[in-house]
Amino acid sequence: MRIATWNVNSITARLPRLLAWLESSGTDVLCIQETKCTAEQFPAEALREAGYESAVNATGRWNGVALLSRVGLADVVTGLPGGPEYDGVEEPRAISATCGPVRLWSVYVPNGREVEHPHYAYKLVWLEALRKAVAADAAGASPFAVLGDFNVAPTDEDVWDPALFEGATHVTPAERAALSALEGEGLGEVVPRPLKYDRAYTFWDYRELRFPKNKGMRIDLTFGNAPFTAAVKDSYVDREERKGKGASDHAPVVVDLDL
Repeated sequence: MRIATWNVNSITARLPRLLAWLESSGTDVLCIQETKCTAEQFPAEALREAGYESAVNATGRWNGVALLSRVGLADVVTGLPGGPEYDGVEEPRAISATCGPVRLWSVYVPNGREVEHPHYAYKLVWLEALRKAVAADAAGASPFAVLGDFNVAPTDEDVWDPALFEGATHVTPAERAALSALEGEGLGEVVPRPLKYDRAYTFWDYRELRFPKNKGMRIDLTFGNAPFTAAVKDSYVDREERKGKGASDHAPVVVDLDL
């Protein structure tokens, strides 16, 4: 079984590339972030023609998450139970479903913007709500995983130049502690291998030729419970999909399971 997570940075802008990648990669379930569309604009019919059921949580603007599956899609939960609001709005940043033998969450963790910004405090509260929301499934006997754009680099090795990130979001002790707390619920990180270079970055900013220079970050992550991680055969970042015209600024992260 092949599962992947990908921040597509607008599903409508990236749809031709997405459909081609789904076909070439043989992915069974894809967790999507940053759909940048409403639920009505989501291309469910095109994906259905490609063999995928869809579950989407999207209201337009800059957020939105989805799950695509060709192995079944059941017990969908839209949103983050107990999650906080930002500026009085519950943003569409989480969706979960059972896909074949696996229970999965697709999450798009708030960016945080700047350490002193209210969005940073919101990010930490959101991550704590996520920890509480997944605790029961994480402790279960069935394979379970949370995948998505966490907007946190787990270690200094996961950014291209740690010195440049001092005092910035994505690398603060509080954000990394939130990931550790998530793992404390019985989840382990599935760390992908790179297909090129020695770092498995997943995000490269569009500016300053950062992708050709490999000035990236690893912020798209997978956390699975023991039944999930025990089934992992391989995981890698499909860096090739970051290349070329019209690419997202993130690359897909693929996890292969013996299930």
